[in-house]
Amino acid sequence: MVAAAATSLLTRRDRRWALAAAPLTALTGGMLWFFRDPERTPGAARILSPADGVVQSIDPWPDGRTRVAIFMSPLNVHVNRAPMAGTVTSVEHVPGGFVPAFNKDSDQNERVVWHLDTALGDLEFVQIAGAVARRIVPYLQAGAKVARAERVGLIRFGSRVDVYLPEGIAPAVSVGQKTVAGVTGLDHG
Repeated sequence: MVAAAATSLLTRRDRRWALAAAPLTALTGGMLWFFRDPERTPGAARILSPADGVVQSIDPWPDGRTRVAIFMSPLNVHVNRAPMAGTVTSVEHVPGGFVPAFNKDSDQNERVVWHLDTALGDLEFVQIAGAVARRIVPYLQAGAKVARAERVGLIRFGSRVDVYLPEGIAPAVSVGQKTVAGVTGLDHG
């Protein structure tokens, strides 16, 4: 931002500074857009989407849970939110690769696995880094109390967040549906 402002001011003295000011101003605008963090009013469902994006897949898991995978493009807000109120029981960083988050092999990517103790029992969600997203920034640690739709972390650039709905809870979203973090309900409750 400082470089964009300085080169923009220098264009008043010499128009050639515009060659530097234009890309720096565009880059600054892009970064401000990417790292935006709008306020949200929590949705009414019991389990809320932790991410802005598009539902990539809905898969039954062998233990009876249902995984809802939400792909976040570089154009989405990348601040993630708590799907439910509860207590953070664990935040585990798992090293891995960096294939595109929409790729089937992204299940082996670097990730942060969250567990919340909620009114429905243990709720797991996973922040997954993508090809460009190489940094996941958790805002909370184990033991923290979290409210519904409270900010829990950030994944930089394109990535994915998986939520594991507890056994017996049917998803209220479908593949291809857009989600809004902290607003879109993932269950019918």
